[in-house]
Amino acid sequence: MHRALILVRRRAVSAVPVLLIVVVATFLLLEAAPGDAVDAYLLSAGGGDAALAAGLRAQYGLDQSLLSRLLLYVAALGRLDLGWSIAFERPVKDLILERLPTTLLLMGSATALSFGLGSLLGVVAGSRPGSFRDRALSIGALTLYAIPGFWLGLVLVLVFSVSLRWLPIAGIETIASGKHGLARALDIARHLALPVAALGFIYLALFLRVMRTAMAEIWRQDFVLAARAKGLSRRRIVWRHVVRAALLPLVTVLGLQSAGMLGGSVVIESVFAIPGFGRLAQEAVAGRDAPLLIGIILTSAVLVILVNLAVDLVYAVLDPRIGASEASA
Repeated sequence: MHRALILVRRRAVSAVPVLLIVVVATFLLLEAAPGDAVDAYLLSAGGGDAALAAGLRAQYGLDQSLLSRLLLYVAALGRLDLGWSIAFERPVKDLILERLPTTLLLMGSATALSFGLGSLLGVVAGSRPGSFRDRALSIGALTLYAIPGFWLGLVLVLVFSVSLRWLPIAGIETIASGKHGLARALDIARHLALPVAALGFIYLALFLRVMRTAMAEIWRQDFVLAARAKGLSRRRIVWRHVVRAALLPLVTVLGLQSAGMLGGSVVIESVFAIPGFGRLAQEAVAGRDAPLLIGIILTSAVLVILVNLAVDLVYAVLDPRIGASEASA
């Protein structure tokens, strides 16, 4: 427990400069792009004169210098204030807290599907390297990994929603259904079935390949050869020795793919019209809403840092030597 607290403290300290770099870099990149939120607002409203544009820029502080606005924004972040969304006329923090749970539910479900089923199929393939089922699963995983997520989502919609009419086409739940409790949970699960499958199947193939490759390497390790020489059954060797060691690279990939999973949710939410974090980012880009976009990117960076912290803690559980070295570093 003490080692875990030391690890959390070290990661929290190192995360501060990372987040500061993310904020400054995002701010400068948005400033380098032509136009601003006022231009996007006037374009959507059908136009406006120069006086109206100047008044709006003064109202939202866009008439100040770049350095002044950057310093004011960083100072506001110290108070946990993410600013004001120009496009939505609401605090950025409220918009993020409103949309983020939907994306976390989508990502969590897709991660559980891809990691659980992918690692299980990887065990099936890696338990007998070079066998027919190993080759069949490897070819299937490679084919699945090559399919774009948006195309897979559209195919799933055509098959299960349009042709078979088994599942809803879009949304997170039935509008104004009045359902509560278990009925509402089942309704949300039906709406999320296709988006979770579209997002999770791509990464399922990746986890399958990583687990299969790791197991194929571990089969040649000395401790596995010693276990086989002792006469232990193949099933016991697989589950007691090989799988545990193969989980380490799999957990590493899980941490590395957290940012990719978050980025993939933007596409999937657009395909299935899910009002989540990804759709909010798309709307922020369309409206040139810099405070909202910076808040979204900053929140995404925090999520990736937290996922990688969880990965480090899992590493310490799977291999105590890693946790000890991290704590003493």
